[in-house]
Amino acid sequence: MPTTLPTNALRLTAAAALVFAASLPAQAQNIEKLKQMRVATTDLNIPLVPQTGKNADQLRENLKRVKLPPGFKIDLYAVVPDARHMAIAPSTNMLFVGTRKTTVWAVTNRNSGDMATEVKSFAPSLKFSNPNGVCWTKDGFLIVAEHNRILNFPAAEFFYEGPDVAVMEVVGQGKLVPEEEESYNHGARTCRVGPDGLLYVTLGQPHNVQPRNKVDLYNKVGLGGIVRMNAFDGSKREVFATGIRNSVGQDFNPKDGSLWFTDNQTDGMGDDIPAGEINRANKPGMFFGYPYIQGKTRITEFGYDKDPIPANTTSAEVFMEAHAADLGMTFYTGKKFPAKYQGAIFSAQHGSWNRTKPIGARVMVTYLKPDGHADKTEVFADGWLDSETGTYRGRPVDVAVMKDGSMLVSDDYAGALYRISYVGL
Repeated sequence: MPTTLPTNALRLTAAAALVFAASLPAQAQNIEKLKQMRVATTDLNIPLVPQTGKNADQLRENLKRVKLPPGFKIDLYAVVPDARHMAIAPSTNMLFVGTRKTTVWAVTNRNSGDMATEVKSFAPSLKFSNPNGVCWTKDGFLIVAEHNRILNFPAAEFFYEGPDVAVMEVVGQGKLVPEEEESYNHGARTCRVGPDGLLYVTLGQPHNVQPRNKVDLYNKVGLGGIVRMNAFDGSKREVFATGIRNSVGQDFNPKDGSLWFTDNQTDGMGDDIPAGEINRANKPGMFFGYPYIQGKTRITEFGYDKDPIPANTTSAEVFMEAHAADLGMTFYTGKKFPAKYQGAIFSAQHGSWNRTKPIGARVMVTYLKPDGHADKTEVFADGWLDSETGTYRGRPVDVAVMKDGSMLVSDDYAGALYRISYVGL
């Protein structure tokens, strides 16, 4: 496990860096200090999120409504406010959890039990901006993908106890997407490091449907697509895939190295169209149809339905119910679930605002055929949507496989992580 920075990570001389940092706002000064492994704060205490009390009790009560296949059970793993995407630590019994706010959470299980013992903010001397995406490099560097910046934290799982942690800027603030294209809409990034060692980042395009005068720009910079780059300095950046509206979940199939990703549908077309998608990219340069088609539906806004569907369009592997809001996904790599689930895709449905009768708020499972393509998809965990009142008691965002073979589900609405385990029939 490397504990030192790559030689190309520190480029400023100490004297020049000090002069530069002194002219910056406080938060910018902090990151310059941390890049030099200098102290940025004097308060070494980080408040803990309470894990007991009325809120935790109610979360457990809500889980009694969740339906699972026979032999499975679900428990509260941790109270984690605004919990979004998760990155399970490779060497220790902890994980990091992103949010769409300004915090990344460090969640630790110090006694190796069936629930976390400690939840606290990670690197609080930094102020993150929509740090939704978290993932690991092969050698244990934590990547945090923000709205318009990407940071890399060496050996984060060993050095997260204090407020100051070593950091590198993979992509500096304002350089992930053009600043004039920044939007509160579709700004939650996700990340994965691929078999090639490169960092893959999803970039949702900021419109419901992008205007025609944005199509060429977005294809060029990767908005409405997936980009990949060196995970330490952002070099070798290229657009990997295009024709995607807003992907908020991706994972690599460990068997063949193909990249699978979810895509969220166009709003305002009705309750039942367009279908949600899970897609498969097995090579760079693939185009997935947007904004000309999504699911099986032609996009009418700006007259895209009058254009021919581009000949290089790749259809989705899985069509999901419209407006279920398919987000995080993972391949089940554990050995504890029954054989039929091993190697399958688990994905979280958050539930969309754009439907008169809500659906979603569940975890789906997609099985694969021997040739590596998708087979059938079915509901795996359901019950966070109250069928009597039509209100959400929870909204799953992401799924992640623990080293013990159990699976975590994050919920940004209830502010929690749930642990699903197989206990047998």
